[in-house]
Amino acid sequence: MTKRLSEKQYAAVALLSQPKRAGLTYEEVAEKVGIARSTLQEWRKDEAFNDEIKRQVMRNTLDTLPEVMASISEHIINDGNAAMFRTLLQAHGMLTDKVEVENKNAGGTDVDAMKAEIERMRKARGTD
Repeated sequence: MTKRLSEKQYAAVALLSQPKRAGLTYEEVAEKVGIARSTLQEWRKDEAFNDEIKRQVMRNTLDTLPEVMASISEHIINDGNAAMFRTLLQAHGMLTDKVEVENKNAGGTDVDAMKAEIERMRKARGTD
């Protein structure tokens, strides 16, 4: 269960989740909320508080997400931005970080046998 934050913590979250903290310093955020800066510093160490900031950032940016996603293709094409291409593929579920490889040959690969087979095939085709 998620820890419930206080009203002052939610007020701080509202300010801290704005771009560049709504143009405020941490001291000014604390003053607006009515707490000491040291209290704000302690809250910033709290996982529940930080998780709520992240959730609020997501809510704040949800409306612009379609425009952001639409702009990615321009960056990929115009800038050759591979990181943006990766982001687009991940967003569409076409790329995952986890890759599993199954080795069906428990004894390993016999490179010499492969080379011999290639040589045999070359000779059979007459392309030596």
